[in-house]
Amino acid sequence: EDGGEDGGGVYGRKGAGGGDGLADDDDEGNEPELPPPVAPDFGLSGALAKETNTVNGVTLVYNEPMDKSPAPKTKWRLYVFKDGQLLTDSEPLRVYGRSYYLFGRDRAVADIPTDHPSCSKQHAVLQYRTKHRYDDDLGMEVTTSTPYLMCLEATNGTFINNDRLEPRRYYQLLEKDLVKFGTSTREYVLLSEDARR
Repeated sequence: EDGGEDGGGVYGRKGAGGGDGLADDDDEGNEPELPPPVAPDFGLSGALAKETNTVNGVTLVYNEPMDKSPAPKTKWRLYVFKDGQLLTDSEPLRVYGRSYYLFGRDRAVADIPTDHPSCSKQHAVLQYRTKHRYDDDLGMEVTTSTPYLMCLEATNGTFINNDRLEPRRYYQLLEKDLVKFGTSTREYVLLSEDARR
């Protein structure tokens, strides 16, 4: 004990030396065991993407890649066929004014609606990406805006030339490729404006 002018008191661990009603060192096994501390999680939560990737109150399931390309110079069009016949009551879909086009049933966010019940709300995306290639005529490397298609984990799939795409993977689209969504009988054929018919 301390008999000094600072108010006195007992120094050291409580319970050591007895007399204060607390357990002695012999009863250390009775202390409640605390759970281990939770490690901080610095992983991506998606909160920022959700906040910045909302259109008309709907959160998009797609974010553009780092190698996205501006709108292409080539004037690409999708010609729509149903049961093997060109739909003449509608114009070809112009897919060259933006860097990407979203396909799906949700008309609040889809750039190109696919109203068939087998299609997902956000089914697939046509994305223009930057591609570098060597041009023999120019003798130098040139950059082109190339169309790619990605299935956005749609339940009934997305198809290029009747081959089902793996979800969340880009597939380059070539002129005259045939695209289908789900079990819809509509087919979309990619052609450039100056393609020979």
